[in-house]
Amino acid sequence: MVTMRDVAELAGVSITTVSHVVNGTRQVAEDTRGRVLAAVAQTGYTGNAIARSLVTGGTRTLGVAISLVANPYFAELIQAVEGEAAAAGFTLLLIDTHDEPSAEQAAVRALRSRRVDGLLLTPSAGASGTLLPELRQLGTPVVLIDRLPSHGLLDQVGPENAGATAALVAHLAELGHRRIGLVSGAAGLTTTSERVHGYRLGLGRAGLPVDEALMVSGESAVAQAAVALRRLLALPEPPTGVIAGNNAMLVGVLRTLGELGLRAGRDLALVGYDEVEWADLVDPPLTTMAQPITEIGRTAVRMLLARIAEPDRAPRTVRLPARFVHRRSCGCQ
Repeated sequence: MVTMRDVAELAGVSITTVSHVVNGTRQVAEDTRGRVLAAVAQTGYTGNAIARSLVTGGTRTLGVAISLVANPYFAELIQAVEGEAAAAGFTLLLIDTHDEPSAEQAAVRALRSRRVDGLLLTPSAGASGTLLPELRQLGTPVVLIDRLPSHGLLDQVGPENAGATAALVAHLAELGHRRIGLVSGAAGLTTTSERVHGYRLGLGRAGLPVDEALMVSGESAVAQAAVALRRLLALPEPPTGVIAGNNAMLVGVLRTLGELGLRAGRDLALVGYDEVEWADLVDPPLTTMAQPITEIGRTAVRMLLARIAEPDRAPRTVRLPARFVHRRSCGCQ
């Protein structure tokens, strides 16, 4: 196996110098750097991905910065991304951003330091003002997944949120509900604002007034969604139907209903944005709007590879339709 020492001997430099060239840890004279790179190419040294990237111009790796703790949906998304990347001969480097801007910034910089060929990112609420302009200025190949800023300056792919949420409102309205509540996601996320917009749109189409008291944030989390439902049910005129804005909040809503001795579909019509694998195992089975998670992941990889191949192509925004899964938690028999 070729080692860094073999490269150093062939180039006539020290191992330390080879290390600096390979890892980019210190400035090296251009002629010296050229000899090291020539030795790397001649020996076929592949001690690490960084060395290969200096010779080939690519590491055949894709970086993924995503919040795995924020939503179980993202774990399923990663599976689709990994499968599509592997089929194209790429491996993944994955870092959990924890949905925190500082951790997200550190994750992206760590992945770039590994010289990944491109990035897949689910941006946090603050990314539009800091991280995304930086990536665009650097010319880093990147595709945004799920959370799509409106400016459209980067490639991005995600679900159609507004129309899908409006469809959930329409279904409840068709069942005769006039007080429809929404447990919405964390503020600042584009998915939250789009689903809130869809909720308002659905009410308007059904001829129902918008009551701000019927919209309570569940912060995209289980515990906060439980608190949000209690607030809704404590209103002088509580909702008779509720939409949970994602699968994590759907868990919080169901937990609270159980604690209060209430039953979905009987005491409160319940629908959720996001399909869950146990949706048909609970009683009653849950009516949901299923995101095309697999197709989102596969499309994101294809778009990133196209961006790597054609850096100057115009950015694209791809919206994929969600699918209404009709069960009985909405009160239908």
